[in-house]
Amino acid sequence: MTADNWNKFKITADFNADVRSIYESFATPIGLEKWFLRKADFFAIAGRQRNADEFISKEDTYLWYWHGYDDDTNEYGQVLENNGSDLLKFTFSGGSIVTIDIQNKYGVTLVELTQENIPYESDPAKSLYVQCQAGWIFYLANLKSVLEGGVDLRNKRLDLFSNFK
Repeated sequence: MTADNWNKFKITADFNADVRSIYESFATPIGLEKWFLRKADFFAIAGRQRNADEFISKEDTYLWYWHGYDDDTNEYGQVLENNGSDLLKFTFSGGSIVTIDIQNKYGVTLVELTQENIPYESDPAKSLYVQCQAGWIFYLANLKSVLEGGVDLRNKRLDLFSNFK
């Protein structure tokens, strides 16, 4: 495979939930924390931190924290696009761009997640393409589980694996 084959992927997931509920899960700090992040901080252009239930806006910046990692491991980026109803675009790991498109089709709600501009890495252990695709597959499954059944599949207990070898 050439580097061009490893710079973009698309994942589509179906949900038995309305477009608005899924949009809120991506477009508010509290929504992201229910299925994806330990903590999601968003900052308006003027530097004001958004409230947990406040919708994010284009040009907001973010600082995200993950379960299983301390605060030194985080993700910083910017919201590039937000139409307020069913489309979001933001910067992500390694300078890549993630687009979330939410549509009601065929009697279900579909989420199409595209990550592009992924930098090429020949070592699979370091490949953002592989790591991000696997991560998004898990987190979209977790979003489905949380929205449809209320079960969060994330491990939030560091002690379970701290001595595992």
